[in-house]
Amino acid sequence: MKLRSISTAQIAGALLFIGVLQWLMVVLAAETLFPGYSIRANDLSDLASTVPPNASLMQPSAMLFNASTFAIGLLSLVSSVLIHFSVGGWLFSILFGISGLFAMGVAAFPGDAGMIHGLVALGWFTTAPLSAIVSCRKVKGPLAWFSPAIGIFSLIVLFFAFYGGTASPFQFFGRGGEERMLVYPVLLWMAAFAGYLMASRRAEGQDV
Repeated sequence: MKLRSISTAQIAGALLFIGVLQWLMVVLAAETLFPGYSIRANDLSDLASTVPPNASLMQPSAMLFNASTFAIGLLSLVSSVLIHFSVGGWLFSILFGISGLFAMGVAAFPGDAGMIHGLVALGWFTTAPLSAIVSCRKVKGPLAWFSPAIGIFSLIVLFFAFYGGTASPFQFFGRGGEERMLVYPVLLWMAAFAGYLMASRRAEGQDV
C-alpha cells in the first residue's frame, strides 16, 4: 500500500485541531473541578483567577486552564506560520498568529494580573474573529460563507459585552454565557478550518 505524504497545510490543520480539542476538554474538566463554578455567572478566565479586588484562584482548575490556553495559543501560532508557508497570505497568517500570542498572554497574565489581563483577553477576542473573517479568502465552499458570519457574530457579541452593559441582549445568558457566545463560535470555526486544512490535497503554495 502506498503511503501518501502529509503536506504542511495538513500538519497545520492537525496541530490546530489538537489545540482546540485539548482546550475544550481541559476547560470542561477545570469547570467540574471548581467548586460552585457557574457557566452563567463566571467568566472563562475565572478558572485561572478572579479579578481584583476579590482575586482568588482554585487549584487544579487554574493550572489546567492556564496550561490549555497557553497550548492553544502556541499551536495557533505554529499553525499560522505553517499556513503561511503552505497556503500563503500575510494578512491571515499575521492576524491568526497574533491571536495565538494573545491567547498565550491570557494564560501568562490571569485575572489577578490586573489591567494587562483585560488587554490581552480583548486582543484575543478581537483578532480571532477577524482571522475567521479573513480566512474566507483561503477556503472554498460553505466554509467560505460560515467563516465571516462567525467572525462578525463574535465581534457583535464583543461590542455589546464591552459597551452594552446590562442593555446587551446577550446578558440574557449571564456574564459567563455572554462570553461563551463570543468564544465558542470562533473555536468551532477553528475546528472546522483545521478539518478543511487536514482534508486538503492540493500542492503547496496554492489555496487550500
